[in-house]
Formats: sequence, C-alpha cells, structure tokens
Amino acid sequence: MGRVGRHLLGLAVAGLTLATGGAAFAELGQPSPWEWTLQPSGSPVMDNIVWFHNFLFVLISLITLFVLALLVVVVIKFNARANPVPSRTTHNTLIEVVWTLVPVLILVGIAVPSFRLLFLQLDVPKADLTIKATGKQWYWSYAYPDNGKFEFDSLMAQDKQPRLLGVDNEMVVPVNKVIRVQTTGADVIHAFAVPAFGVKIDAIPGRLNETWFKATKTGMYYGQCSELCGKDHAFMPIAVRVVSDQEFASWVESAKKKYASGGTSTYASAAGPTQ
Repeated sequence: MGRVGRHLLGLAVAGLTLATGGAAFAELGQPSPWEWTLQPSGSPVMDNIVWFHNFLFVLISLITLFVLALLVVVVIKFNARANPVPSRTTHNTLIEVVWTLVPVLILVGIAVPSFRLLFLQLDVPKADLTIKATGKQWYWSYAYPDNGKFEFDSLMAQDKQPRLLGVDNEMVVPVNKVIRVQTTGADVIHAFAVPAFGVKIDAIPGRLNETWFKATKTGMYYGQCSELCGKDHAFMPIAVRVVSDQEFASWVESAKKKYASGGTSTYASAAGPTQ
C-alpha cells in the first residue's frame, strides 16, 4: 500500500507540473503544435481562468486519489479471505455527518472563486475604448465609435500565417487599456472568442452583447468564431493586434483615411478556401 500510494502521488505531482508548466512552451496569442494546455494568458481575466483551472485540477486529483485509496482499502481489507466474518454495522453517525458535510464544504470552496470569476468576466469596468464587432457570413466587421466612427471588414487571408487565423485587417487596440467589445450578428448567431484574453460571447442578430478585456502584453492574438454559423464557419478568424498608445494613435489616424475612402474589404474580394 505504501509503495502504491507513493507511485500515485508521484503521478499526480507530475501531472500537475505538466498541466501548469506546459503552457510555457506555447506561443503567445495563438495555438501551438501539440499544445494540450490553455494558451498563455494575455489579460487579467485569463489569469484568473488559469488559476481556477489549476485549482480545480489539484482538487479533483486529490478527490480521485482519496476515493481510489478507499476502494483499494475495501478490496484488500474487506474481502472474504481477509474478513470472513463481515460486520453487520448499518449506521455510523460520525461517518454519515462527514460524508455529508465534506462535499458541501468542497462545493462551497469551488463556488466562491467560480462566482468571483463570473463577476469579473461579466461586470464590464469603465472602458478606455469601445469596439463593435459584427459577425457576418463569414467574416467580422469592426467599428470604432470612440475614434471617428469608422468601420472595416476583417477576412481570412490565405497568404498570412498562422494558417486559418491570419486576416487582411486586424482589430487594433492599445496595451493596458480596458477594451469593451460589443457584439452582434448581421445574419445568424456567431460567437466572438479570443482564448488568450478569456473572451467568448455570442454575437446574436438583433441583440447587443458586450464583454471586455485588458491586454497586458503587446503582440498578435488570435481567435475564431465559436458558434456553428454555416459552411464557412471555420474560416472567419479573429486577429487582435495589441500595440503601444503611440502606435494606436498613429493607426487610428491612418485608419480614418483608409476606411473613410472605401478601403474596407468585401467578402467577394477575398475568396475563402471553400469558394
């Protein structure tokens, strides 16, 4: 029993190390080959999601090992050979109180950080920038009402990497600013999702949903529509370029001229792989 217990504990520790440390091999803002952990965090919300995931992993592993140990004890100690005269005990008040109270305490311990995380995700703080993302068949349109009310389309670009995630026009946001994203659908239900930001919200026709993120690192972050929306559902990626305040201000000025003069791309001009 002692040797088996040590082996099980070693496996649990190794699994925890891989689960929490595997993300270090992943690329920022995009999926990586053979990746099986969460993407590296790029926002405070995702930091909390990663912490909650690791917390649940440890808790579930301990519960699994405890139940396994009980089963092993029962099999070894209470089989017919080791215990030919079975006990006829029908009630044990202490055990019944423990197995009722302990699961309740475990559920409360899960509920408290779970509700805190949900509140963090759904309670949008005062925004530094608002962007409206409209899901269309099958691409995204982004509007910047705080910066001149220009709007542009963002379509998958076949000549850009990473494959199936590169786009012709990225959403551009400043680093360390609260970005409020309002989502809606122009035709069917889509879903705006960027894993590194911990963002996933439906874009529903006739309804305006909103979420938020605060990117803590500059760079490119990728996501995809996460609602089965039609034949080209797999070909409407989301690309967010996080830049400094100065770069963002410069981009806004150029975007006002570019998209005000009809520089917005159209779905027909960028044929997807299924066209």
